[in-house]
Amino acid sequence: MKKGFDKPLFVAVILIAIFGLVMIYSASFVWANYKFDDPYKFVKMQGIFLVVGIILMIVLSKIDYHIYYKYANIILLICAILLILVLIPGIGTVRNGSRSWFGIGSLGIQPSEFAKIGLIIYVSKYLTNNNKEMKSIIHGVLPILGVIGLFFVLIMLEPDFGTAMVIVLTLVVLIFISGVKISFFVKIGLVGLLGIAGIIIAAPYRMKRIVSFLNPWSDPLGSGYQILQSLYAIGPGGLLGQGFLKSRQKYFYLPEPQTDFIFSIISEELGFLGVLIVTISFMFIFYRGMLTSLKSKDLFGKYLAFGLSFGLIIQASLNLMVVVGLIPVTGVTLPFLSYGGSSLLVSLASIGIILNVSRN
Repeated sequence: MKKGFDKPLFVAVILIAIFGLVMIYSASFVWANYKFDDPYKFVKMQGIFLVVGIILMIVLSKIDYHIYYKYANIILLICAILLILVLIPGIGTVRNGSRSWFGIGSLGIQPSEFAKIGLIIYVSKYLTNNNKEMKSIIHGVLPILGVIGLFFVLIMLEPDFGTAMVIVLTLVVLIFISGVKISFFVKIGLVGLLGIAGIIIAAPYRMKRIVSFLNPWSDPLGSGYQILQSLYAIGPGGLLGQGFLKSRQKYFYLPEPQTDFIFSIISEELGFLGVLIVTISFMFIFYRGMLTSLKSKDLFGKYLAFGLSFGLIIQASLNLMVVVGLIPVTGVTLPFLSYGGSSLLVSLASIGIILNVSRN
């Protein structure tokens, strides 16, 4: 490997991904054995994606990241087409109430996950080319916000509120570091809060999530069920947990614990030690990503590394806040740890691109 390759980041990501695979087995074997008569069903599927993802990460770490600058418009167009296609009945598959998947046999590909990278690449290119214009709200900021808004609408039509929020928060912060005045973000933040309130009010199930977040005990068998079961898993964890494979909540109390709420099982089985492993791992990955961004010699590389790193940490933060009951349920996965092929591939692909920036 070349001198500039960030080996600590590479090793950290491999370790947390393997840790995630182990915990997916622990969290899912009861449900997998009951539903598929195969306790290894989920871990085998995730294992395949992990191998493919690691290969993809290594390949992307060797591809000059400037090629994304050249083809940023095409990449964004492909992402937009996929987001439109997935909304068409017969092409897109409905899972958990959202038409956000392309079904391929028992596998599912989620185009909104890949749109994260596509948008970060495009916005990084836009900020690089319009560095001086970003001081103007009309000529610099509003055009790129229009593009982001279009993708937000497409993803919300699925609907996938969690992924849409991760994308918007990541890109708004990316635009913020380009030098746009804080006063503009205060104004746009107020408008955004009003928009989010409208989105929540327009969909009754979202309002139920808000109510259950404020008082999950008001409907313990309905809208508050997931939060309560998650807290019941985290509570008894203590310092070292109940022991690996000894979670009680995975026995049909916490629904599909291998996905969004896998952190609950980690906390229950490994206790505060498991919490430290997860949080320190993400902090280290974010730190190495920021280091790469700061050391990059060109603006595109700086924006790209920052956007991809911040996207991972904001997604992880939202997931952890949901699990411990700090914010309403959003349906956001925990990068590298939650079961889900698209999420894992995109997370590893993001790291692969950051590793290539570090080479330069």
